[in-house]
Amino acid sequence: MRELDNLIISLKKDPSKYDKIIQEHENAILAYTSKVTGRYITKSDDEWSIALLAFTQAIENYELDKGAFISFSRLLIKRRLIDYFRSQVKYTTELSIDPILFDTEHDENEDNISIRLAVSDKVSRREENDIKFEIQALDQIISEYGFSFFDLTKCSPHAKKTKASCAKAVNYILENQIIIQELRGTRQLPLKIIEKNTKLPRKILERHRKYIIAAVEILSGDYPHLAEYLQYIRKENGQ
Repeated sequence: MRELDNLIISLKKDPSKYDKIIQEHENAILAYTSKVTGRYITKSDDEWSIALLAFTQAIENYELDKGAFISFSRLLIKRRLIDYFRSQVKYTTELSIDPILFDTEHDENEDNISIRLAVSDKVSRREENDIKFEIQALDQIISEYGFSFFDLTKCSPHAKKTKASCAKAVNYILENQIIIQELRGTRQLPLKIIEKNTKLPRKILERHRKYIIAAVEILSGDYPHLAEYLQYIRKENGQ
């Protein structure tokens, strides 16, 4: 039942074997770090280095009376990430962040506590209220398309290539008033026209339809705070 726990105890006597156990758990570390931060993490991100160091420290400090090693290592990873966000105020949100982060009356979500702390350190209470107001206003608009702001956490692009594709679609729509009129008139994303003129895969457009619609409404409307999180879309267009 506690084979891994006993293995970690034995490893403490031979640090040269740390690399092997770390290699075996790399994917698990990445997955948990992504879960804590609320966004996709790769080995090129600072959060990976923080989590890796925490995992190593977990090996060094683990004792059987501290419970299961996996739980202990996750606790250390979370603590180190929280410390990191507090000191660096790393705030990479865009629309992939759960909108509940801006709801100060909601109970703390353990998986997102690191991001909550980052947001708390980064924005003032007035700015936070402004963002909440914008979210409420936007939610009312996009509800007419059949989805809510909360749905965006499930369809926001994470991979760089996918984000670039979504940015291309959004910019194409913003540059064509007729497309915007059709979008708002039918409450449907004109997939065929966008696909034909942008050469983007239909699958990408369908999968991220809600995100593209929300981004268009934000960037063509009066949502200055939310628009800041979509600056990469403007940059893709050279603006």
